[in-house]
Amino acid sequence: MRLLLIEDDVSLCRSLELSLGQQGFEVTVCHDGEEGLFYLLENAHDLVLLDRMLPGMDGMELLAEARREGCTAPVIFLTAMGELEDRIQGLDAGADDYLAKPFAFEELMARIRCVCRRPKRLNLSRQLSWGDVIYDPQEYLLTRAPKSCTLSRREGDLLTLFLQNPDQVLPRSTILMRVWGPDAEVESGNLDNYIHFLRRRLKSVDSRLELKTVRGIGYRLANEP
Repeated sequence: MRLLLIEDDVSLCRSLELSLGQQGFEVTVCHDGEEGLFYLLENAHDLVLLDRMLPGMDGMELLAEARREGCTAPVIFLTAMGELEDRIQGLDAGADDYLAKPFAFEELMARIRCVCRRPKRLNLSRQLSWGDVIYDPQEYLLTRAPKSCTLSRREGDLLTLFLQNPDQVLPRSTILMRVWGPDAEVESGNLDNYIHFLRRRLKSVDSRLELKTVRGIGYRLANEP
């Protein structure tokens, strides 16, 4: 599971990076708001730990901008600003949870597990497009004019993930976690089946997009000329 830590306290970052790594997380660390926004908009992480007081761009501004741009990754604020009004502002800005410093690592892990158990947030406010296709997640409608087809919910969630991360290699574990959920008991073969279904859907509308198998890792949505 890939985690983005945006925190300007270098010693805290080192401690959290080590502890989270021991729990099996792949951690990306950055120390200022502008760099954090760059990473956040890549939609390449499964969870974000975000400080509020950052150089360059504060955490509230960063999160608001990321949500406006369609970022759906769950975000937990980690901040010394722990008053009731601070917590309300952070949650209203789009955070999924809010943890005041100082905190116990065991509580952070419990909150991470809680957030990851929730149904994943889907961006249903706008269409997604890349290459030669347009996908409407509200109608589950895939279009490459003049052709279109309707996807199943699982196919739609899978395509949404790939369109949010175009031309990026997505590990199988990340796909299973983001589409089926962290607690779902699903066989790896189920993913292969849905990749096959989605390839057929793309072919049915004559799209040039291809779901490439990256052996030993996962899949990549490629835009073939």
